[in-house]
Amino acid sequence: MICNLNQLSFQQYGSIDSERVNARNLTQKGAQSHVMELGSLDAAVYRSQGRVWVCNDSNMSVLSVSTDGEDYQHFYLDKVVCINPGTYFTLSAYQDASTIEIAEEEPLEQVGTIGREDKYRIKRRIDISSIYTFFYHEKEKGFIFPGEAHEPFELAYVDKGSIHSVADGKDMILNQGDLVVYAPNQWHMQYADVDVSASYLTISFDLDGEYPQNLLNRKFTIPQSAVFSLQQMLKEYDRMDEYSEDLLICSLQMLLLTVLREQTSPASSKLRTTNAVNSENEIIRRAQQYISAHVREKLTVPLVARHVDVSPSYLTALFRKNLQISPGEYVRRVKLQESKQMIREDNMNFTEIAAALQYSTVHHFSRQFKDKFGITPTEYAKSVR
Repeated sequence: MICNLNQLSFQQYGSIDSERVNARNLTQKGAQSHVMELGSLDAAVYRSQGRVWVCNDSNMSVLSVSTDGEDYQHFYLDKVVCINPGTYFTLSAYQDASTIEIAEEEPLEQVGTIGREDKYRIKRRIDISSIYTFFYHEKEKGFIFPGEAHEPFELAYVDKGSIHSVADGKDMILNQGDLVVYAPNQWHMQYADVDVSASYLTISFDLDGEYPQNLLNRKFTIPQSAVFSLQQMLKEYDRMDEYSEDLLICSLQMLLLTVLREQTSPASSKLRTTNAVNSENEIIRRAQQYISAHVREKLTVPLVARHVDVSPSYLTALFRKNLQISPGEYVRRVKLQESKQMIREDNMNFTEIAAALQYSTVHHFSRQFKDKFGITPTEYAKSVR
């Protein structure tokens, strides 16, 4: 990556001259200056015998410097620099061609050549080019998806409950917050135990370039930092304006990178300590699990906070920081998702569902349902029966 030239970043290689206009006159440095043309092919590597002054003359140029001739740091050449004696350096055009002005106390010593450096250009390590499907499934107890195989990659994330993920003869149980990625043409299926319902997200997509094999057919429990990417994707899918497709791709890419970084972090290999158990992620996860398990009870922020051994204000701060919503709003969303499952089961009328979920009135329940999903409970019931 190209760095910005300043006194601090360049100090081990030399110094930055004054940016006043007359400071760009290299003939004042006590050495004869000349113009050098730079191309996009191999560039000469020099080792300075004395001080060397360099500044850009036309177009865009890159100065690459090293103290040992092995590891180079790249700078955008937009100032007059003085390179210390004994420093290895090379100059190249940023794109097709450029010119620089150079002056040296001693003749330059060419010590080799180096190919055009692509390292100073930021490139994607993971490049998601397309998303084909984006489905949020709300499944009844004991559902079975018989399985399929297809060309795109597929991601499955469990938002509520648990499912079995089966691929290549491997049966994994994915609980709330778990994620798996299937490879192209890998046959896979999902099902739930007879007494378990589940809500989960599936996304099929193209992933270009080289990708880490440890991403595939493994269970990942995603960190809270990745939950935000999932929430953004769901929001954009509902919004779907002219920028939403690009934002969906960016959020999916961010999600996968965050998951991979978490797995390769040195900290992830350490044994869990008491402090880790009480970390922010663990507190939030315990709170989410408690809310899911007691969704049909009267839930308050103080009650949930007491269960996870923190104060209500601290729990609120953690939810807002990591999930961008309050605990009370999270409880409301979980209850509304549960109401959809209860409507699909068709064992209660709306008044009974509202009472079971601790709503004060059926009208209050219906209003919140419409605000959240855009349709009334009656309209939803007709769509699923």
